Amino acid sequence: MLLNWTVMILYNYFSAMFVGPGYVPLGWTPEKSQDCMYLQYCKVCQSYKAPRSHHCRKCNRCVMKMDHHCPWINNCCGYQNHASFTLFLLLAPLGCIHASFIFVMTMYTQLYNRISFGWSSVKIDMSAAKRDPRPIIPFGLSAFAASLFALGLALGTTIAVGMLFIIQMKVILTNKTSIESWIEEKAKDRIQYYQTGETFIFPYDMGSKWKNFKQVFTWSGIPEGDGLDWPVRDGCHQYSLTVRYRALEDYSGFCCPLTKGVKTFFTTPCTEEPRIALSKGDLILATRGLK
Repeated sequence: MLLNWTVMILYNYFSAMFVGPGYVPLGWTPEKSQDCMYLQYCKVCQSYKAPRSHHCRKCNRCVMKMDHHCPWINNCCGYQNHASFTLFLLLAPLGCIHASFIFVMTMYTQLYNRISFGWSSVKIDMSAAKRDPRPIIPFGLSAFAASLFALGLALGTTIAVGMLFIIQMKVILTNKTSIESWIEEKAKDRIQYYQTGETFIFPYDMGSKWKNFKQVFTWSGIPEGDGLDWPVRDGCHQYSLTVRYRALEDYSGFCCPLTKGVKTFFTTPCTEEPRIALSKGDLILATRGLK
């Protein structure tokens, strides 16, 4: 069973790594030319960004249904490999829990056979077990230290990767990505700040956790759709997440502009994303951002 965990973990890990998230074709434009007004244009890929796609600076491509760029698989998590990545996050903690059980039982049984209780002290003899026949695999002090170290790694992986799995399942069951969760937060903050009185409805939520689950996990292993067009809720359309901003002042594009005042200088967002030079009156299409 432990070998089975290992095979499934590595299979999904390498699937997420080498299958990749799927990229928007270079030079892609929507079928309806009037839809271009809702879409951002990527100068690097020389194409419009399809709904739910974002440009990854590390992959240097526009990624379909981009969730995030994961350094552990050296690739993005997106449309094609979201299921494999999530299964890896599930199987790794399960395998580590099984391994932890083996380590704990091994150390317990081996130490139990080496402990001697005296009138005033408890002694542990790590040289040999007090039983016959002797164990097939010698269990000395070095083996105990290695088992204890491996147990710490297994428990640490279970907690860390398990929390990532919970986060991923939360966004999958609402048919979102991590980026779209930020977009929703930004939209709600904007509505609250400007007191517009509107109600934000996430367009890609199918209204059922099971339906949202099937958008990522299928029996064939191939996700729903083509990565470019997505089913939406009633009353919404493909471009409901796109927000239009109009620049109120000129902006040079510098990271920390001194001309905009001390407050702006010290509250510049901590991000490696490049700044865009703007002129007063420019219209900006944005689909992501923080407070």
